[in-house]
Amino acid sequence: MKVAAFLKKNSFVLGLLLAIVVSDLLISWWNPMVSSRRFYKNDFTKTLYHHGWSQSGPVFFGNSSVTGAYIEEKSDAHLVEMGLSYGKLTDLKGILSDNLYQVKDELVIGIDVHTMLDALETDPTYQWFKPWYQPYVYTYRDYFRDSGEEFVRNLRHGSLAYEPRWIDKELYPGRKDDAFLKTKWTDYDKRFGAMTLKDFKANLDALQWVIQYANQHQLALRVIWMPWNKGYADPPYVASLMNEANRQLQAANVPTLDLLHKYDQSYFHDLVHLNREEGAPLFTKEVDTWLKSLGKPSKS
Repeated sequence: MKVAAFLKKNSFVLGLLLAIVVSDLLISWWNPMVSSRRFYKNDFTKTLYHHGWSQSGPVFFGNSSVTGAYIEEKSDAHLVEMGLSYGKLTDLKGILSDNLYQVKDELVIGIDVHTMLDALETDPTYQWFKPWYQPYVYTYRDYFRDSGEEFVRNLRHGSLAYEPRWIDKELYPGRKDDAFLKTKWTDYDKRFGAMTLKDFKANLDALQWVIQYANQHQLALRVIWMPWNKGYADPPYVASLMNEANRQLQAANVPTLDLLHKYDQSYFHDLVHLNREEGAPLFTKEVDTWLKSLGKPSKS
């Protein structure tokens, strides 16, 4: 009787709550941040889109330095280019632990001077950041607002058309001039120059987690230290970070390729991205040669 009375007294509120929950479940099932071109697309979603929505395969993971440097269609290694804007090893851990992608046979990780910075800003729309309990519309409210405002503007003009959101990743053609590069180096130094190993703890822990994951799933794990424009001084923390990461990798017998200072300035678009015309083809060829020298990973 008390339960019935409670339900009757609060029927409107409970009905409204049920409607909200059901509508959010339906919107989550639709998943417009992935499925609709009306909404912004992050680099993980772009990776899936450009591979026919496949969620498995051998992977070359990293940040935008990997996107810029590795030309998948020209590579003999046939790795899925999973460079993510602001991508970090903590992101790779999120992808794997949430089972958002099943890496097959081979996992190559490109680490540049920013890939292990705990404090580096990121793309908040990456799928692994959404808590399971948080409503979908609330999580992506800014993007729903953007799409809704566009819809209303166009509707006022009698149109249901919309501008499809960009679905390609950013590439890096040409070369920036010295003035730009000096400004960029100063900016990086101001933001990250004082960082020490404690500022990389989460990503160093994630590296260890990934090493263990690769062992458990019989993945051939390889690591590449991505190129840095050697016309400019290394960030102050790079040497100590590489020493600690390499210590972990060597202890686990993970093959590494150090390309940090391999390429001349002419091959760079800026400080951390190889240019598409000359740098990326050279890098892709070198990576192919190195991976081939390691032998084909055994099928699990």
